[in-house]
Amino acid sequence: MTKSLYLINPADDFPTYFGSEVVGAWGCQPATTISDLATTTVAALVPDDFRVRICDERLGPIDFDCGADFVALSAKTSQHGRLEAVAREFRARGRTVILGGAFASLSPTAARPHCDVLVTGEIEEIAPQLFGDLRSGSWRDEYQGTRPSLEHCPVPRWDLYPNDRTLLGAVQTSRGCPFECDFCDAIVYLGRRQRHKPVGRVLDELERLYGLGYREVFLADDNFSAARSRAKELLVALKTWNERRDDGKVLFSTQLSLDAAGDEELLRLCAEAGLVHVFVGIETPNTDSLRAAKKRQNLGGDPLALVRRFHEHGMLVVSGMVVGFDQDGADVFERQHELAAAAALPVVTLGALVAPEGTPLRARLQAEGRLLDDGVSVAATPWSTNVVPRQMSRGELLNGIAWLANKLYAPQAFARRVSTLLERLGPRRDPRHRAGEWSAWRTRRSVEKDARRLMGRLALRGPQEAAMVARIALAVARRPWTLDFVGPLLLHYAQLRHLYERGGLWKSGARLS
Repeated sequence: MTKSLYLINPADDFPTYFGSEVVGAWGCQPATTISDLATTTVAALVPDDFRVRICDERLGPIDFDCGADFVALSAKTSQHGRLEAVAREFRARGRTVILGGAFASLSPTAARPHCDVLVTGEIEEIAPQLFGDLRSGSWRDEYQGTRPSLEHCPVPRWDLYPNDRTLLGAVQTSRGCPFECDFCDAIVYLGRRQRHKPVGRVLDELERLYGLGYREVFLADDNFSAARSRAKELLVALKTWNERRDDGKVLFSTQLSLDAAGDEELLRLCAEAGLVHVFVGIETPNTDSLRAAKKRQNLGGDPLALVRRFHEHGMLVVSGMVVGFDQDGADVFERQHELAAAAALPVVTLGALVAPEGTPLRARLQAEGRLLDDGVSVAATPWSTNVVPRQMSRGELLNGIAWLANKLYAPQAFARRVSTLLERLGPRRDPRHRAGEWSAWRTRRSVEKDARRLMGRLALRGPQEAAMVARIALAVARRPWTLDFVGPLLLHYAQLRHLYERGGLWKSGARLS
């Protein structure tokens, strides 16, 4: 008898990206920034004799009456509250629930009571055993995955996914990161030995996404630049592949390290391939904090000069910033604001330091009696924490974050940073620019139309927002090819404003006391 499997990516506990909540608040249909790799990859590992459905709850409601034999949920720690609620509902309806993904792997004790089958680790090598047991009805309570080679990873089942409501496609080219930042749980889950997918397989996945209409793709690596020779090999292949596209070129984005700015060849290859949007964990201007956290890759130079190198190569930098390290005094909030302004960082993902499961930071703080929980280490919002600060009170930390958020995203401050960025960006070298395709926002798909509509409504929020949009438009008029960068920046701004307003962080006249 044919078995059926319902794969679910639950909604985030708090919306931290462009997603259905924010676009819904602005009058648009559910959408999200980056397509989900977890459910689509697992679906590709399911045997052909299973019936498979995918639900990304960011894009549509869960069908609790689906009647599937098995319901499998894969989630990150930031989704654990919703994960538990969904699992509870399905179990109450008699469904067999399987939990996997980062949350289940990092917090198995917390996940165990909410499922019938717990899968920890990476699934590729254990998939035949797992699905064979499900088919025969003799499944075990727990399965322990491995850290497999990526040479035989399947192409994700994008044919089962609602691609028309996702802005960026996703391709994972590696797993793991060789660095040892003490607050990072990615290396706990995926390891410090970076494993790479064959270049040919990466291009196969790109072809699939291209055929589905994607013209922007996120390279979903923990650290794209960690293995330099490998990164350069892949970038050369991406450049060649992109140059051969006859129906529009592709823009790429990824995550890499600040120290990549010191490699001129790497930056040139990124620009030529179309990798023009990078997330960089700058974290803090406090070198004592970086050193204590073992983020040594950020200690090799002046962050302002290194960010400028990215800009000179026509690359937009989105930065992660963290406050609340043990070495942070009350001046850290002013220092973070000065860094963002001087470096022309329009978008900063701001948060308090948290201590995730399995990390050295968590072990140390637990030993010192400085953890605020003894269970799952997940912040309910991006500005809460499970860490007892050392040099300030919890109230001072949270007040400082509120002040910093309001300073960073005051409309005039945001417009000033965007305008400065557009002035500093060096000439574009990617295939799209040479072809004269200045704008990625060509409204091919419904999600792109809604994104343009959302951006157009920013100016209607009030006179300050209208002035902000007008100033940015003037900067684009002076350098029209920078338009590709403005769309994502305005979407980030819309999401962060919604996020801060919903969470009570947006306070007119917030002060740093």
